[in-house]
Amino acid sequence: MLQLEYPWLLILLPLPLLVWWLLPPYGERTKAIRVPFFDDLAKATGQTPKRGAVILRGNWLRRILAPVCWVLVVLALAGPQRLEPPIERTESARDLLLAIDLSGSMATPDFLDAQGQRIDRLSAVKGVVDDFIGHRATDRIGLIVFGTNAFPQAPLTLDHVAVRELLDELRVGMAGEQTAIGDAVGVAVKMTASSKQRERVLILLTDGNDTAGRIPAEKAAEIAKASHIVIHTIGIGDPDAKGENRVDLAALQRIAAATGGRSFRGENRQQLAGIYALLDRVTPSRVKHSVYRPKLKLYYLPLGVALLLMIVYHLLMLGVLAPLTRRRATSSLAPETPGR
Repeated sequence: MLQLEYPWLLILLPLPLLVWWLLPPYGERTKAIRVPFFDDLAKATGQTPKRGAVILRGNWLRRILAPVCWVLVVLALAGPQRLEPPIERTESARDLLLAIDLSGSMATPDFLDAQGQRIDRLSAVKGVVDDFIGHRATDRIGLIVFGTNAFPQAPLTLDHVAVRELLDELRVGMAGEQTAIGDAVGVAVKMTASSKQRERVLILLTDGNDTAGRIPAEKAAEIAKASHIVIHTIGIGDPDAKGENRVDLAALQRIAAATGGRSFRGENRQQLAGIYALLDRVTPSRVKHSVYRPKLKLYYLPLGVALLLMIVYHLLMLGVLAPLTRRRATSSLAPETPGR
């Protein structure tokens, strides 16, 4: 579809008529040269001198091309453009963060894989989380790891292939041997600080209790709530263990409840997969649809036609009228041949 970007500029079309009507004709005075033998010169050239001004008049072709070129120039100023077919863009409407505990207790081999072989907790978690990421095609996903310290392993991105590769690189102890749950929540707050999405979800998985956090876990949960982050917690450790290896399920429930999230406990790989499947259902993918119509600028077409017409006109005048004028001047100045 064709349209004008600045149609109001078409009001300039009658401007030349207004100038012709309102302004006086252009004229100038020039000094003449007195020639004593003027009459003899006039007789020799066969011309009859007259009194009055010289008025330059254009030819019919210029009278046609001048308004045509003006219309084309104004049309170019009005910004003709062609609207291309609409393009629908789908964008993520949710930020989803996955926080994974890498403390030393995650090396405990108390999970079974699909073949019934014993595997450590982190290997079981990585397999389930990888499958979970594969189902979240439209969400921006980020990855946080924590132990004694907490840091982002993958930024919020739609490049889920990269996130899954970074997930596969996780190793027990790479963030320290202790557990800093509050710091992990704080990292989530920082990662979403500049996000434009109102819906932000953090799924936090741990098998210990908050023993190394610089920020108390429940205080961090309050900050997360103020930042519109919903936290779902998953505890996979032993609540009856001692010290660092004991998972504090009550604390995880308080963290989730403070932000409007849910708390779960996963005792084996099947339960863990069921928890992530449930979270996949209760936090369905949200997308925003926007329509964009590309615009192709066409101002160069009328401008190019106007320029081409002017060039052709001047070439035509130089090729036709100039030789004709020279022939007339030559014939008028040629001396008469006396008859025999």
